[in-house]
Order: sequence, then C-alpha cells, then structure tokens
Amino acid sequence: MPLQQRAGRQFPCDLLVVGGGYSGLWTALLAKERDPRRDVVLVEGRETGWAASGRNGGFCAASLTHGLANGLARWPDEIHTLHQLGARNLDAIEAAVTRYSLDCDFERTGEIDVATEPYQAAELRDWYGELERQGLADGLEYLDADAVRQQVDSPTFLAGLHDRHGVALVNPARLAWGLKRACVEQGVRVYERTPALTLKAHGAGMAVRTPYGSVRARHVALGTNIFPNLVRRVRPYTVPVYDYALMTEPLTEAQLASLGWKNRHGLGDSANQFHYFRLSADNRVLWGGYDAVYPYGGRVRAEYDDRPETYAKLAGHFFTCFPQLEGVRFTHAWGGAIDTCSRFSAFFGTAHHGRVAYAAGYTGLGVGATRFGADVMLDLLAGESTERTSLAMVRKKPLPFPPEPFAWTGIALTKWSLARADAHGGRRNLWLRTMDRLGLGFDS
Repeated sequence: MPLQQRAGRQFPCDLLVVGGGYSGLWTALLAKERDPRRDVVLVEGRETGWAASGRNGGFCAASLTHGLANGLARWPDEIHTLHQLGARNLDAIEAAVTRYSLDCDFERTGEIDVATEPYQAAELRDWYGELERQGLADGLEYLDADAVRQQVDSPTFLAGLHDRHGVALVNPARLAWGLKRACVEQGVRVYERTPALTLKAHGAGMAVRTPYGSVRARHVALGTNIFPNLVRRVRPYTVPVYDYALMTEPLTEAQLASLGWKNRHGLGDSANQFHYFRLSADNRVLWGGYDAVYPYGGRVRAEYDDRPETYAKLAGHFFTCFPQLEGVRFTHAWGGAIDTCSRFSAFFGTAHHGRVAYAAGYTGLGVGATRFGADVMLDLLAGESTERTSLAMVRKKPLPFPPEPFAWTGIALTKWSLARADAHGGRRNLWLRTMDRLGLGFDS
C-alpha cells in the first residue's frame, strides 16, 4: 500500500530503502538479518519488481563483474577474490530461497556460452586455456561441436563453454515477490506506489519526501538503478539500455525431444550482439537479447517497452537457431530498461557524510549481483572496513557518460562497430580498440 498519510507528517526509521527491485529488497532483508531490531522502511514508486527485476531473463549468475573476461581485464589482482565472493553470494541466494521458501522456480542448472561462428569457437577454446592458466577454470568445461549439440541441438552451435555451477535460473518476478514477502515477514514496512521525490539532510539523519509526507531515517540506501538517482552527481554514470525478449508457448514432449535440452541449462551465444535463452518451468523457451537500444537523452518511457521490429528480428533468429521448432507460436513479448555503466558492472558510493549509500550499473547481470551490492551498501552505511569495501571495484567508479549529443553519438558508433565486428570474424575496428584501451564500452 502507499504511504497514505497527511502531507507533511514525519515517519522516523533506522534505515530507509528506496526502490522495490532486487537491490532494495535484498538490502532491506539483509539489514533485518544483521539486526532484527532495526526499523526498516522500503518505498517503491510503482509495484515491487515491476521494472527490470521482474522482466529479465532470469539468469542468476555468480559473476559480480559481468563475466570473468570483464573482471580479469579490469581487476586482475582481485579477480580470484571477486570470483570467490561471487560464488559465495550465489550460494547465499540459494540458501535464502530455501530458508524463506521463495517460490521462484530456482534451478541451479548452469549455463553454456555457445559459439555460432568458427572464430568464436577458436576464441572460446583459447579463453578456456587462459582460464586454466589463471586457475579460474574450476567447474568449466570446453565442449566441441558434437559435445555441445549433445546438450542442446542446434545446427548453429559449433562449440561451447559450460559453466556447471556458476549460474542458476529463476522466475524473476516470482523472486521479487518472494523477497517482498520475506521482508514483510521479517518486519520491514513496505510502501508501494510511494515515489521518493527528494533527499536532504535532516539533523543527524536524512529526510526523503514522498507525495504523502516525509520519511526521516538515520541512513538511506538507494536501489533505484536506472531511474534518476536522488544523489544527482551519480546520474551521469548510468544510461538506459532497452532489452527485449520473446517467450514461446509450452513445448510438447516431441518438441523438447527434438532439442535434446534435457539438462535445462541456460544458454547465450558469443556474439557482441548476443542472444540469451532458456527453458521456463513449464517448458517455454525464453529468447531475448541482440538489440540493445539507447534512446536519445537517456529517457526512460513506457512507450519504449515494446518494439515490434525487434520482436520480428528475434523471431527470425530463433527459427534460424532451432529450425526443428518451425511453427511454434510466441505467446509473450516484452521489453524494458537496464542500467548500464561504462565498465559493465556495478559501482558503489556514499553521500551526505556516509548517511546515504547507493549501488547501480549492474548492466543486465543484477539478478545475483544485487545481493552482493546490498551487502556493500550496508557495510558502507555501517562504516565498516570489510573484504567487500576494500575492493578496488567498490572503492573506484567507472568513467561517466558524456552529455548529449556526445553520449548518443558515441553509443551509436559503438553499436555500429560491434555489429561490424560480428559480421567480419570478430575483428575490432579502431574505434573499438580505442574504447578497449580506455576501458570504456556499451553493453546490455
């Protein structure tokens, strides 16, 4: 329910969490786990899980760095620590699913990155060798064309890299709803349809104004991600990327058998413009990705949530991948905004002398990493020096995006260059090589 009280009234609490997606829900729940006596309030402008947390593909990855390649390139000295922290975080999510009886179709089936071009197969093989040399290949297996097609049969699959333990699949909306229920059961006061409008200091704490009055809190955790951050200086660090997905009707036993998808792994292809796909609990195929659409000015609007031209493109790609499913109908299609930053993985910080913490920039891999981000925010608010807060990933921020029209121009050039690389054997042009050297990028 909304915080429907007389305008101007004050509502004190120990911790105010802004945002009812995964980031905010995990923060509220972990805050109560750390101290059950803490008075925690969560406000959400719409409904819990209505945005990216309820619309994603349901890939809950252990990676905190948007994959090992990104993490190794940016934090080589910390990659083993980050890898271990990510594995522990995914284990903790699985434990929470059991402890709180979260009805979210949790399946720890793993994921296979597949190559659909010969150069991608060579790159996967070389990458697996590099991970072996780095001591990061535990739980990974390189699959040749025959081996990968024994797992899932597509004429387009030429090789695969199988991560057996580092990815779980979930029903994303059910996970958000389950976390809300767990929060309420632990004593968190949740107010939906209560947008946070302003943030300012109030005595020794903070005050957040809503349409129904102000909430006073000792500390505030901001989990608003793609939506405008109440700390204005944070806003240039993220831009919205619109991602789209289709879902088929439930497959018959014969159709499932034609795929050989008996182990129910999640899959993603290795192109720059990539697809992700998986089976749902009722044996529908979720098929998404490829287009990553940045609207000029970084606007987040409801009319961008549907894009028929992308749906048609995705459908064509689907039947190229799985021609044996020709004639299967798509029953659902949707889209939504993801917050991306220039390093592809979350960044963190504080404001107002440590009374406010924020996390953002998960770039599509936030289903699992938001729980880690919640722990980071709580550590920062407590002023604690922990293994998490000592990480360079936590202490340093990515480069912000430039103002318009430079942001749109740079992103458009990057997207064009990525598509060109996909069409030319993965060869990266001067623009992409320059972006690589600067540690900049654009992804979803």
